[in-house]
Amino acid sequence: MDFRALPSGHVTLANITVPACLAGQSGDLITTDLHIADGRITDTPGTRVDMARAMALPCFTDMHVHLDKGHIWPRAANPDGSFMGALTTVRADHSNRSADDLRARMEFGLACAYAHGTRAVRTHLDSIPPQPQITWPLFAELRAEWAGRIDLQGVCLIGCDSFSEDGDFRVTADLVAEHGGTLGMVTYPVPDLRDRLEGFFRLATARGLDADFHVDETMDASSETLRLIAEVALAVGFEGRIVVGHCCALSTQGEARALDTLDLVARAGRHVVSLPMCNLYLQDRHADRTPRGRGVTLVHEMRARGIPVSFASDNTRDPFYAYGDLDMLEVMRQATRIAHLDHAATDWVTAFTSQPATTCGFAPQGLQPGDPADLIIFKAREWTELYARPQSDRIVLRNGVAIDRTLPDYATLDHLWETS
Repeated sequence: MDFRALPSGHVTLANITVPACLAGQSGDLITTDLHIADGRITDTPGTRVDMARAMALPCFTDMHVHLDKGHIWPRAANPDGSFMGALTTVRADHSNRSADDLRARMEFGLACAYAHGTRAVRTHLDSIPPQPQITWPLFAELRAEWAGRIDLQGVCLIGCDSFSEDGDFRVTADLVAEHGGTLGMVTYPVPDLRDRLEGFFRLATARGLDADFHVDETMDASSETLRLIAEVALAVGFEGRIVVGHCCALSTQGEARALDTLDLVARAGRHVVSLPMCNLYLQDRHADRTPRGRGVTLVHEMRARGIPVSFASDNTRDPFYAYGDLDMLEVMRQATRIAHLDHAATDWVTAFTSQPATTCGFAPQGLQPGDPADLIIFKAREWTELYARPQSDRIVLRNGVAIDRTLPDYATLDHLWETS
């Protein structure tokens, strides 16, 4: 049969491979039948289609991206591949971010994610004034326009040295609340960070907002803002959900100190998102020197302590990461290699599907009766077959119907770089 030709309607995808943990069973991969009717997985058989052990996964949740930065590389390339090179280049590009510029690039990114099989996205949005007054209303428009294809959440993004409880950030926090977003900030060692965090949590609490931090995105072992976030959140009794991303410095700290910090993070109930591709690209980069560190955080040790761990794409073709296409299968493949997820627990697939959905509060997704028939089907029967190829012939089903997976042409963005 043509792998990509599936009948519509009430069907049974017979002899199909799925992760046991997503089907409510124990073990690794199992072969089963999936029945689909009226856009959902059901327990009633339909027209039988032998899938020859092709693998099915639920559509992905990508819980940490930067749609507003995406695809600016042609006009804003990182001059040396370093973190500071990325930071200064992005800041210089802010003046280009009109509503029209943002719409073109953000829609491009969403189209890529949708074609690859992502159903929910949380994006960080640079929010140093006057940018939030441009970006957030546009984000609200795109969220409405993409409803039913990709569920969208937004997180404001500023550096902690720009935070002021009584300054511009209060206005930004009101804007975030108006648009149903999440309050976010990048944390790094500054002398009064504890006071700034307390003010941040007060603003979030007053507006009923959750928090999402970029944390210790460095290989400097002395950067311990992850620990401070946990201490302050416990001290002030913050009741919202807190997500912490990156946490690279843990990988260079002494074992005892790093694990003690993770014990504190576990007590504080934090959720972690690891961004291995971007961290591998930026961290431990020095001219004419081979990198020694991977930059990935301590995901195995986190999970051993019951800390919820997810993985996500992060940046795409911008100064923080020159590559990527918002393809969560690529994230899953690379994370498996970088963080050694193989030869480990058999349920790491949940860190790309059900766990980030739960962490962000998106609709749950699995492979059991009643779940939406939002599926990605790959011509692969084992994990090694899945990860060995890019799976460009995958099928993406939304509500049980195969979508058009045509990716947008980079040329459609050329007008953004043209000069008169």
